[in-house]
This record gives sequence, structure tokens and C-alpha cells, in this order.
Amino acid sequence: MTTKPKATISDLSSLPDLSSALTAAAALLGWMLIHDSPDGLTAGYIVETEAYMADDAASHTFRGESARNKIMFGPPGYLYVYFTYGMHYCVNIVTSKTGNGEAVLIRALQPMDGIELMRKRRNKQVDLELASGPAKMAQAMGINKTHNGASLLGKDGFTLKPGPAPKQITQTTRVGISQAKNKLWRFYITDNPYVSKK
Repeated sequence: MTTKPKATISDLSSLPDLSSALTAAAALLGWMLIHDSPDGLTAGYIVETEAYMADDAASHTFRGESARNKIMFGPPGYLYVYFTYGMHYCVNIVTSKTGNGEAVLIRALQPMDGIELMRKRRNKQVDLELASGPAKMAQAMGINKTHNGASLLGKDGFTLKPGPAPKQITQTTRVGISQAKNKLWRFYITDNPYVSKK
């Protein structure tokens, strides 16, 4: 597992606004997430996100810092990767200042590069099914627990690059949670066919 990262404000100048999970969840839409792995490079536009705030009952950080969630307490600009349901990985981008415990779950990507590798990893041929959900996206991008704490500034194989700005964004409730279900903290690019759920 990657050790707890360190970052400076200047490091973050090339990334979207990560000042809070709620701001970042919308700002990340349309940005391209790139993973240059030993198997090859894969990339896709972020088309769906969810914000998890510091005072959020649905967040992993709601009950305080632990060995599992310590990466989520910052600094921003790193990946928080967790294992769920005994079979899937989910990928978050840490936001806000160190100590707050906020992150944005990346729910879906529109595949753009390395699509054949994504198909192989997912054992799928239908491109709409490659990354239309958080676990699907992690598998397609070759992301697992070893990437917990990885930097988005290129040194760990991950980068974010700006793409076309969304023409319209839909803001709605989050998916698959039992707490704070009424929060309108899920964002997706309206009418994008790669979104997991509309």
C-alpha cells in the first residue's frame, strides 16, 4: 500500500478545484483520468461523480480517522481506493484541506484510450458497459488497493487532464447508500450514454 502522501498547494495548480468534495464533484466532470500502468495506458472522461463531505453520514470518514480511511483525510489530489462487497474496488479523489476527510467517488467514465485493454480487463466487448459504474470503472482502468494513496500528478502513473466542458450537468441523489439519501450530491453529464444510472 502506498504511504500517506504529502503535497503542496502549488502541486495542485494543474488539477480541477479540489477545495471541497461538493465543488470538485461538479468540476471533475469532463476531465480525463489517465492511468499509465505496466499493462498499458487507459484513459476516459469522467462523466459521473458523487461527493462525500466531512459531516456526511454516508462517508467513510463520518466516525473519524482509521487505518482504512486515513488517505481520505488528505492532502487533496490523491486516490482513495477501497474494497467493497468482498469483490470490487472503488476509486475516489481526495479533496478539501488536510484533516477534513472529504473525497469524490468516480462513478463512471467514457472510455477514450486503451479501450482494447479495458475490454480485456472487463471481459466485455460493449463499450457502454466498460466503465459505467464505480467497480466497472476501477476494473477497466486497472485500479486496485495497491493504488490507494497514489498521486494524480503523474509520479504514480495517474494524471488528470482537462477535456471538453460539459454542456449540461444533472445534480441528483446518490446511489446505493443507506444514510443521507436525500443529499443532491451526485453529478453527471446530462444525456451522456456512459453514465451508470439516470
